[in-house]
Amino acid sequence: MSTLRRLVPRSLFARVTLIIVIGLAIAQLLTFAAIRYERGMALRELMMTGIERDIASSIAVLDRLPAAERGDWLARLERRNYRFMLGGGVEGPAPATPTAQAFADAIVRALRPFQAVKVAQSSTASDGLRIEVRLGDGSPVTVDARRVGMPVSNWVMWVLAVQLLVLALCAWFAVRLATRPLARLAAAADELGPDLKARTLDENGPTEVAHAARAFNAMQGRIAGYMAERVEILAAISHDLQTPITRMRLRTELMDNEQDQLKFRQDLDAMHALVKEGVTYARTLHGATEPPARIDGDALLESMVADYEDAGQPVRLEGRIGAPMVTRPNALRRILANLIDNALKFGTDVRVQVQPLADRLVIAVLDNGPGIPPDELEAVLKPFYRVEGSRNRSTGGTGLGLAIAHQLATAMGAQLQLSNRSEGGLEARVTLLHTDAA
Repeated sequence: MSTLRRLVPRSLFARVTLIIVIGLAIAQLLTFAAIRYERGMALRELMMTGIERDIASSIAVLDRLPAAERGDWLARLERRNYRFMLGGGVEGPAPATPTAQAFADAIVRALRPFQAVKVAQSSTASDGLRIEVRLGDGSPVTVDARRVGMPVSNWVMWVLAVQLLVLALCAWFAVRLATRPLARLAAAADELGPDLKARTLDENGPTEVAHAARAFNAMQGRIAGYMAERVEILAAISHDLQTPITRMRLRTELMDNEQDQLKFRQDLDAMHALVKEGVTYARTLHGATEPPARIDGDALLESMVADYEDAGQPVRLEGRIGAPMVTRPNALRRILANLIDNALKFGTDVRVQVQPLADRLVIAVLDNGPGIPPDELEAVLKPFYRVEGSRNRSTGGTGLGLAIAHQLATAMGAQLQLSNRSEGGLEARVTLLHTDAA
């Protein structure tokens, strides 16, 4: 069963085409078999009703000829399905099949008043008969009658093959015409990324196809509207919160109790960071609006590592890209910064490894921290999710850093994967496809 499943094509186009072609081939073979069987029945019926009279007429001719001239007439009386031989001595079993028995009975009845001495199955043909007949002067004559199969011309098989080929081509064209809109719909759905700027489907064509295209275009329009509304709400909240946060910050400066003042200031900083990162994440849902640019990737990575070193953060760079690359530099910088910040938050040894490959570029951020439980590796990429249960802002953050990095990577056509290292710590791997500037 598993082998059969592997042989079945996976695409709907191939499956439907295969089913139709096989169905047509079976129908053609059944039609050909039915026609062949009907022609065989008709030929047998014709043989059963006409050949016995021909044999009887030929025997009557031989009976009227002088014995010396009968040998010269044997070739003239011979036909494709029967011939005559002077002499007797017919040996062999009686006809075994009902068809052969009926054939023999019909010949024997037609030969009257001549006597059929012996009827036997022919040794040279399974459907042939040998009948020994006594002529009027007592001379024996052997009748060798055989059934002739239905002739089939070679051109008939070629016509059937061409007909099947034409039907297969028509089936292929029909299935392609039916499944091509599904392929276009799937391609448009794949192109519908976080920027919600997929191409609009053509709404022409058959009724069902046009209806599906209109529904898809309306769906992506509604989704784009919902996402824009979310961003506007978060932007409005951020803008409106700036004034009360600033006012509260000024009031904390007037407080006499320094301990309370420090606590209020920390809470206000956390509120400000949360609002700022919330708006940043909402904007990433629109995808990368930044246009791609040709940059020196090594210079970008070296400048980032240098900035961390200036801030006293232990970050090392391993490997080089070695060639210019086409990417969205600001989005890539934000992705790597979020990953490095997350690594520095939980580890003391942070490395950025660069591995250029033939068709992609891999940039991995490694740390020696505690890692992430395997069942939470996917969950940490969701917004506001933190592994820590304490919800401590100083170590847990806002829960948006990895979510923003993941969303930006998806928007720019890259892949972000998290995995625990065997020697301990976490590896955040960013895979960029088609980065060649040429």
